[in-house]
This record gives sequence, C-alpha cells and structure tokens, in this order.
Amino acid sequence: MRIAVIGVGGIGGFVAASLRRAGQDVAVVARGAHLAAIRNSGLRLITDHDDVTVRVDAAQDIREFGAFDIVFVATKAHQLLALRDQLAAIALMDAVLVPMQNGIPFWYDRDRPLESVDPGGAVLHSVRYDHLIGSVVHASGHVEAPGVVRAPGVPTYFFGELDGSMTQRLQALIDACAAAGMGPVASPDIRRNVWIKVAGNASTNPISALTRATIGSIFADERVSRVVETLVAEVFSVAAAGGCDVGMTPAERVEHARRTVADVKTSMLQDVEARRPLELDPIVGAVIELAQRHSLGVPTLGTIYALTKALERSYRS
Repeated sequence: MRIAVIGVGGIGGFVAASLRRAGQDVAVVARGAHLAAIRNSGLRLITDHDDVTVRVDAAQDIREFGAFDIVFVATKAHQLLALRDQLAAIALMDAVLVPMQNGIPFWYDRDRPLESVDPGGAVLHSVRYDHLIGSVVHASGHVEAPGVVRAPGVPTYFFGELDGSMTQRLQALIDACAAAGMGPVASPDIRRNVWIKVAGNASTNPISALTRATIGSIFADERVSRVVETLVAEVFSVAAAGGCDVGMTPAERVEHARRTVADVKTSMLQDVEARRPLELDPIVGAVIELAQRHSLGVPTLGTIYALTKALERSYRS
C-alpha cells in the first residue's frame, strides 16, 4: 500500500516512522523547520526501546504527491478547516481516510455536524463519508526537535468502520499497523471508544492546563481525583443520552487511567506552555454541545471549559 500521514507530530510521527520501518511506502505532509529537517535528514523516532531514523517522501501539501491507498490525518482538530482543499483532493484519490484527532470527531454525526468541532460542516462536506475509518489513539508523544519525534509508553490504536462492520480495507489497515508494532485493535463500536477516550481527555487535559500538573500529580491528589471522576460522570451521561453504553462506571474509568496512563504532560498542557491554540472545543465544547441537544446539565464541564477558555485568551489575545 501507499500511505500518507498529514501532520507528523507526536502521533503522526510515530505512525509514519513505524509504518516506513515496517517496509510500507510512506509519505508525510509537514511544515516549516520540521519539514526541512525530514527532507534533509529523515524522520527520527525515539521510543522507550528504540531510536530509528527513516527516509520518507515529504512535502507541505498532499497534492504534491500522487494517489494513496490510506491517508492518516494526525493534525489537531482545529487545524482541519485549513486542510479542506487537501481533504477534497484525498476524496478524489479514492483513498481510505483515517482521522486521528482528539475529542468528538467531525464525522460523529453525519446529519448534524457539531458547530464546536466543524462549523457549518465544512470539513465533513470535504470528505467522502463512506471512505472514512474512525480511530481512537491512546498514545503520547511530541516533537522534540525539527525532524525528531519522541513517543514514550506503549501505544494502542483503535480502528473501526463507522457502521461497525468488519471490512477488507479495515483488515488491511489492521494488518499493516500490526506489522509496524502499533498495537492496533479492530473496534466493532468505534463511537464507544471515542467516548471512553473523551472522558479521559475532558477530565484531565483542562485540569493539567489550569494547574500545570502532570497526569501522575493529578491522580496522586485525592481531591483532584474526585473532580476528575465528576467530569467523567458528566461525559458518560452525555454518551448515554445519545444511546452509547460505555460499559464502565466513572470510578472504573478513573481507576483504569490511574493504573495505565504514564506520568506525562497532557497535550493541552504542552500547548499552554508553547502558547498554542488549545483543543478545548472538540474535547470539552463538543460534549457540552451534545449535552445541550439532550437538555442535560453538565455544570462541572461548563465551569472547567470557561476557566480553560479564559486561560487560552490570556495568552492568545
């Protein structure tokens, strides 16, 4: 297969380097100094167990390449709007499109796009819905220097057809990612995986941004852990209102995170420190928007959203 990865940060860089090392034909779309370094010296991936540099084709626009079989889009959710023309080009390629954003994805509701994620449905209308494969990523990583991605911990990638079916193209994707050591799992209900991940992100990312605490520090404080559990409970109530049974209690979700998540800075804390825009709307705002559709109250989520939005304005205005 010919595979492209748009956005080679902590997640996309791991995907691209892992697939290329496994022998796949991989091209990447990047920008600025990161793109220049990848072109000149290759893409370097540092994990807990390995340090490898691979050579990949690199450009700043996917239209500089030919056609692809699979395209991973690993940018932040708020960057998708600027990629509409490239997404439209991917649709013409007949390629499978695998978005890898945090939060509630733009494809979640085909008939009523979420304004907090995809205003006016602009992104959704740029793609072919029947070519989408959903994904949920449980991994951490960051760009350590131009051309260098560090990805600690053990990643897990859930992939699933949006209708829950098991298809040839999904199996081909799983096989390629398994050969690359990415820990892929074929999901029969990718929306359930979305909600479980969102519950974790919506409860810990804003807290880390506001307090500068790492994941380990958050769970080490029992009072903060209780706030986390309250946030998870509100997220799960929204999932249930939309017909999704996540299959665990809020306390079980918190305990699972306490046992399995590495003591790292969340992506939102990293963005605050770098004074970048936050993924607040797809992670928290979208849950609040869905809660409003179901006439549900989510007061703690509303409070945490307002405080984190004020923090972002303090350095972005």
